[in-house]
Amino acid sequence: MSSKSEYSEYILDVLSPLGEVSLGRFFGGTSLKCNGKQFCMIMKSSLYFRVNDINLNAYLEYKADPFSYLTKNGWVYVRSYYEVPAEVIDDEAMLLSWAELALDAARDKK
Repeated sequence: MSSKSEYSEYILDVLSPLGEVSLGRFFGGTSLKCNGKQFCMIMKSSLYFRVNDINLNAYLEYKADPFSYLTKNGWVYVRSYYEVPAEVIDDEAMLLSWAELALDAARDKK
């Protein structure tokens, strides 16, 4: 894929069976919402899904990293979003399954 927008559109297309999924702007990246619930973000061509106690171990098994960014005071880790492993992105059925769990995590957000 040659651009960030093509990548976002590809992810949007794969996740369309979830329901009404929309793209939006999010802190220099792209957010994906399903029926108003943000469950996914794309930052610098990396895909991150929302996690909770139910799906976190799958990310840890792949040694996935939480979303992070650098501030003048050091790194900030957002442990409610983890990077989706490349193997999952390459398998559309698996990607959709992980997205369903991420959407559940977003709905159950405390």
